[in-house]
Order: sequence, then C-alpha cells, then structure tokens
Amino acid sequence: MTAPPLPASEPTPSATAILWADPQRAAAFQNWLAGIGAAHGLRPETVRLASADASFRRYFRIDATGSAASRIVMDAPPDKENSEPFVQVARLMAEAGVTAPQVLEWDRTHGFLLLDDLGRETMLDVIDPARPDASRPLYDQAIDALIRWQLASRPGVLPPYDRALLERELALFPEWYIGRHRGIAVEGQLKERLERSFRLIVESNLASPSVYVHRDFMPRNLMVNVAPTLGTGVSSLPPEGALAASGRPGGGSAPTLGTGVSSLPPEGALAALGRPGGGSAPDLGVLDFQDAVYGPITYDIASLMRDAFLSWDEEFVLDVTIRYWEAARKAKLPVDADFGAFYRSVEWMGLQRHLKVAGIFARLTLRDGKPRYLADTPRFIAYIRSTASRYMELTPLLRVIDEIEGTSALTGFAYGRV
Repeated sequence: MTAPPLPASEPTPSATAILWADPQRAAAFQNWLAGIGAAHGLRPETVRLASADASFRRYFRIDATGSAASRIVMDAPPDKENSEPFVQVARLMAEAGVTAPQVLEWDRTHGFLLLDDLGRETMLDVIDPARPDASRPLYDQAIDALIRWQLASRPGVLPPYDRALLERELALFPEWYIGRHRGIAVEGQLKERLERSFRLIVESNLASPSVYVHRDFMPRNLMVNVAPTLGTGVSSLPPEGALAASGRPGGGSAPTLGTGVSSLPPEGALAALGRPGGGSAPDLGVLDFQDAVYGPITYDIASLMRDAFLSWDEEFVLDVTIRYWEAARKAKLPVDADFGAFYRSVEWMGLQRHLKVAGIFARLTLRDGKPRYLADTPRFIAYIRSTASRYMELTPLLRVIDEIEGTSALTGFAYGRV
C-alpha cells in the first residue's frame, strides 16, 4: 500500500533534506540523478520526499523544465524490493489503455526509477463521505479504468492468485492479528473454527473466473485530474528481453488467449457504457500496482468498495457494485449473470481481503514499527463481522471475531460445535 502524496502546498527543500541510512546509496542516487538530469530537464536541487510506502519503497518529487512540471523518483532498494514487477505491470497497464506512471529511466542495479508525475490529489482526497451522490462520477471513472484493465487479461502473464497464495494471505490473520496483536493462542476450538471458515472462503474465491487483479484498487491509489495518456506505453524500458531474462512471467511472446476474456476492449465497449472512459474525460491515474496477479474477477471491485480508509453505507456499496456488474456484462467480462450470486462472491472475496489486511496492519505495527496502519483495523473487523453475520456457514468465523474482540459473552463458546 502506498501512502498518499503530500499536498500541493508542500515545501521545496534541497536534496540534502532527504535522509539516507546508507551513505553509499545516497552517493549512488546523486550520481544516477546527475547522469539522467539533462536528458529529462531535471532540477536536482528540488528533489524532496513525496510519499512513503508500507513497504521499503520511497517516492521523491523533482521539478523539471519544459512541459513536465515535475517527475517522481522511486527509491526501491533491490535487496528489499524487486522493481521488475512494477515495470512489467506499468507496461501492461499502458497496453490496456489505463493511465499509470510511465517508467522513464530505471537503474536496475540500485533500484532507482524515474516516473511520470500523476499529481498530488488522490480520489480519497476529494471524496466527501457525507455526499455519496457527488462521489458517484469518480466511482464511474474508477469502474471504467478497472474494466479496461480486466479486458486486457491474459493467462500466464502475471503470477496466479492460486490456492497457495489465498491460504498464505489468510494465515496472516491468526498469526499477526490474533496471536501477536491480541495475544490470544490460536488453538483448540478457535483454531478449528478458523480453519473451517478459511476453507470455505478459499473454495468460494477459487470458483470465480480469473482476470488481471490490481490487489489494492482503492481511492487512495487513484489519482484525479490526470490528463489522458492512453497508448503511450512505457518509454523504451525495459530493454528488449529484460523481463524474459528475469524469469518472471510476462517477458516474451504473449500467451495464447483462451479464457473468454478479450485481449482488447470490444470496439465501442467502454463508450457504450455512457460514462467517462469511453469519451474524452480525464482519466483516473492508477498507482501501487506492483503486486498485480491473475485471479478472481471479484477482488478489485471488493477492494474499491470496502476500502481500508473509507467506509460507505450498504446502499451506496450496492449501487456502485451494480454499476460495475452492468458495465462488466456489457464489456463481455466473465461475471455471473445473476447479480445476487455475483454479489455473494464479491462479499466473500472482500472477506479474504479484510482478514489479510488486518493481519498485514498488525505486522506493520509489531514487526516494522509503523503503528499508524493498525488504527484502521477496526474498520476491517467491522467488515468481517458484517459479512460473516449474513451467511450461516460463516457463523464459526463470526464467533471467533466476537471472542477475540469481546463483542459477545465468551461462555457461548463452551457449548456445542458451531
């Protein structure tokens, strides 16, 4: 997850204001910046922090001359962060007609990347939670970007969102949230209930058709007021064959289609939706896509409407999800023909995400010293309780949540086997 960019009123300190734990890395950065500065009209004296990541990545903003007012530099230490997926997915997004940062330069050895600057204002910044009707046009634009991304899907390009990955994600919740954060031993009936619930969740999610999945498609990662840059590609990077040489799927010739998902939007498919994205309206820019996978079509709409940092009432969630479902059907994406069945799948996919993120936020606090994330876990616990309470087969999970959160009498767990 990426922290939001600094506001437009940010100061413009000198390059020395950026702190480096490793002097050698600082020197490598200065040398790299000096080497590419002239070609891109960069002003090295203006580099400053733009945002920090939940990972080990940092982002700097640097002013530029000419038509580009500024650029973004990604600082991704290669021993901690692999930049190749970012470069690959940036290219895939450009090919799909989705506005995303172009990779203009890439120092593979040191993990420095020069990127387009898509601005300082996120969709989260401009949304008024008290006025859902006013936010609907932005969600329509998000839906259009998501459909472009999904229509470009091909199997064998991105890592699979398979059973092993689903199970690893769910395991974060008992280990980090229950065991380490709440200090409750995951054993006995509590463990058995979790395992039963997790098996149901995994089976439900594996049953969904697969497309490209962003994995963090939410307002905090969508930039507003971005001029369209469709079809621009990703500069000239990486060099031909670079991704193929890395051994990561996606470098090399395109796999044969065969999933029922077209590699390009049907002619007029997005314009026929009657919303931004089919016309000339500015696009939302998409960030934080480096963890993209090939998996359940329900994931990204669940992520969009069950946000880590923003909650909507059920009426608005349903409305936007229906809009996505109708648009996806028009675009011939493989969504269930019955909305009720589709919505159930979205809820169960959201449950997977909520459990995972609660575990990740606890880990960020306890292992990585980033406590601000844990403050948002009550939102995810509320999502989990709300979804589990709607499905009888998820009663065991609901009882686990009630026990660890103290929201029901613990004596209820001493009787029966539910």
